[in-house]
Amino acid sequence: MENLDNIAKSSLEALSKDNLTVKGKKKLRREIISGAIALSCLAVGLIYSWIFPTKTVVPALLYTVGFLIEGIPVFWAALKGIFSKNLSNAMEMLVAIAIFACYFSGDLILAVLIPLILNIAHLLEERSIMGGRDVIDGLRRMQQNTAILIDGEEEKVVDAKSLKIGQKILIKPGAGIPIDGVVLSGETNIDQKSLTGEPQPAHVQIGDPVYAGTVNIDGRIVVEVKKEFVDTSFSNILALLEKSESISVPESRIIDRFMKYYIPLILAIAAAVALITSDINKAIAILVVSCPCGQMLVSSAPMIAALSAATKRGILIKNSKFIEELTEIDAVVFDKTGTVTVGDLSLTDVCPADDASEEELLKAAATVASASTHPISRALMSSISELSFDKNYSVKELSGKGMEGTSPDNKHTILFGNADWIRSLGFEVEIPEGLAGSVSFVVSDGKVLGCLSFNDTVREEAKTGLDTLRTMGIEKAVMLTGDRREAAERICAQVGIDTLEAQLLPEDKLSSLKKLKETNNVLAVGDGINDALALKEAHVGIAMGAMGSDLAIESADIALMNNNLMNIPFAIKLARKTRSIVYQNLALSIGISALMIGLSAFGVISALAGSVLHNLGAFAVLINSSRILKTE
Repeated sequence: MENLDNIAKSSLEALSKDNLTVKGKKKLRREIISGAIALSCLAVGLIYSWIFPTKTVVPALLYTVGFLIEGIPVFWAALKGIFSKNLSNAMEMLVAIAIFACYFSGDLILAVLIPLILNIAHLLEERSIMGGRDVIDGLRRMQQNTAILIDGEEEKVVDAKSLKIGQKILIKPGAGIPIDGVVLSGETNIDQKSLTGEPQPAHVQIGDPVYAGTVNIDGRIVVEVKKEFVDTSFSNILALLEKSESISVPESRIIDRFMKYYIPLILAIAAAVALITSDINKAIAILVVSCPCGQMLVSSAPMIAALSAATKRGILIKNSKFIEELTEIDAVVFDKTGTVTVGDLSLTDVCPADDASEEELLKAAATVASASTHPISRALMSSISELSFDKNYSVKELSGKGMEGTSPDNKHTILFGNADWIRSLGFEVEIPEGLAGSVSFVVSDGKVLGCLSFNDTVREEAKTGLDTLRTMGIEKAVMLTGDRREAAERICAQVGIDTLEAQLLPEDKLSSLKKLKETNNVLAVGDGINDALALKEAHVGIAMGAMGSDLAIESADIALMNNNLMNIPFAIKLARKTRSIVYQNLALSIGISALMIGLSAFGVISALAGSVLHNLGAFAVLINSSRILKTE
């Protein structure tokens, strides 16, 4: 028995590659040991019969032991299926009848071989299915379970589940990040592709967020815990993945209805063949080859493959809308800020006054902006990193107006703010014609030096993504935004969006989307925060940049962990391909089953051959479903 257990462990290691749960490994080990014992009983019985051909009692006992070892789990599963009306046990029901018939008709060897061969084939099928789960299981194993807690001057390793909000932890180079937090000191590059699908590392420094499930590449950082272990984005994603593996698509419900009639039909065919031909072996062969392995995998195998392909790209599929409605989309509604645009301001126009230079204007603005964390100030400073300016001014920020800077000797003053505030101080300023975005004027010692314009920038892939959607049959592209019309029109013109509604409140977006739904199948794309109502109302909602946003994950049907708009046409293409594969699988499995039943009825296939050949449908379905993994 110890040797058998060692064989089971070795086989299990080769089979699972750590992709199984503890419960799953125990089940597989039990099946391998049972199979080895049954095979040993069969081999000893055959050898005994060859040596003592006239003695049949001992071989019969050995075959019976093998039959019971392999048969009892089948009978038990069949009984559970009958009493619970669980159609997933349809295969066990048919096999149980077949091996009972073999045993009581005197074909003891076949009664052992049929369940034995079926179990071997199912192990191979299970390995094929697990191959489709590799990406998802790999993501699960990324979770870091320990952390280095900084407690005063002391550093100690603790269980990540014990971390509390506000505590500080040290993340060393090469270590996984166990929780969601904010960098307090240090800077580094973070490998986030496990969550976002992005191959390029993200550079983080003081004040930047970091997320559980990612890996610190090259720097030492101290991080403040912002979410406990069970509440991290990574934990939420894992919970979603566990649910999404059991997504029930419409085609699987067709199979469920089909199976209600399938078993009585097969039993009727087997009984009719037995009566007409008076050959019980043909009836047994029909029962064996009709086992609905392929039918059971028709939708589950493609969905597992689709989940793997999507996870590689940082796409989370939450429900069956991925198949039911995403494939039928003909209109896309975009939010503007953070969706079509990057969500960060940048300096786009420098307009000096007639008697001032660009350098003079930028230096004056930087002198006061360098002391501020306002988005406009940050955008200016990131655009003029190589420009030298006076950093000794005392700066006062006036909310909603701008900034006022005073030199150390109080002899010089610089104002940097919006047009209304500058006008209220007695200066005559006009925004140049055609200048869009947020415009700020600069006044130095009573002299207007000019103005600077700041705009949100369009994502690089936005136009290409929209063009790709149009080639896929998307008829309407609409922008619903709360921003000013002038800024939104500029973005729409750059990207190619043909319909715009601007200056909308969230409830206005919802109303506009409902109206569009009356004539179109609508996909809504937003950041998942101010667009939550629209994402829920649309036929399908896709949340952009969902990493770190619980609301984004909750409100949408599909969540993109990164901000790549090209993942939207990819998701639609993947959904269409998955649906196509499901229908192909349906035709394959039913067609192969019908062919095998026909060949068995005419005696072309024996029961023993049928125990091998009945898996053709399942393997055809698995191979066909694996094509989804190659979607690009």
